[in-house]
Amino acid sequence: MLDLLPIAAAIFGIPQYLPQILKLRATNDTAGVSWSWATLTSVNNSAWFGYFMLSGYWSASVPSTAAAVLAGTVSVMLVRRGAVNRRAIEWICGWAGLLMVATLVGGRVGLGTLLAAASFVQVTPSLWTAYRTERPTGISTGTWGLVVGELSCWFVFGLWKGDVRLVTLGATGVVAGLLMLARAWQAGVTSKCRPAA
Repeated sequence: MLDLLPIAAAIFGIPQYLPQILKLRATNDTAGVSWSWATLTSVNNSAWFGYFMLSGYWSASVPSTAAAVLAGTVSVMLVRRGAVNRRAIEWICGWAGLLMVATLVGGRVGLGTLLAAASFVQVTPSLWTAYRTERPTGISTGTWGLVVGELSCWFVFGLWKGDVRLVTLGATGVVAGLLMLARAWQAGVTSKCRPAA
């Protein structure tokens, strides 16, 4: 039964960023949405794809690919709306380079070790932006609800397989997702997409 958790994760993970994309498209509201988070999510999920392939977790490649592409779409949409964090560009490029070096030097173990830290790196900008924005109306609760669903599956699957990297990814993602949902609800944000004025 627990072998099916990657499939459940895929069900949550594949459409995960669509609610944020639809909300951005309908409202143009970027308040509380972090460009660094979207970009790091795309970069890290590309690296997770490599980790899953090296680990033989074939079904996990589908949600990681979808997350990389769709989070990249959110990143591009934020750039077009002027919400890019120019100070973070060099840092994110450095992080991507570090992931490549870890893979070349340490293979699956090297990449996986760095990816355990990647979950912290990835969620920090989203939390920072949402909690520093007075009214983060751009946050999609649909996206963060799906994040919690997907990463709950990876957390349990990681526990079952004894994969500390997946446990760290899952635990960090669930906590971050719940904190983002709490922030959105505190600010009175809903998933509804209202057209931009």
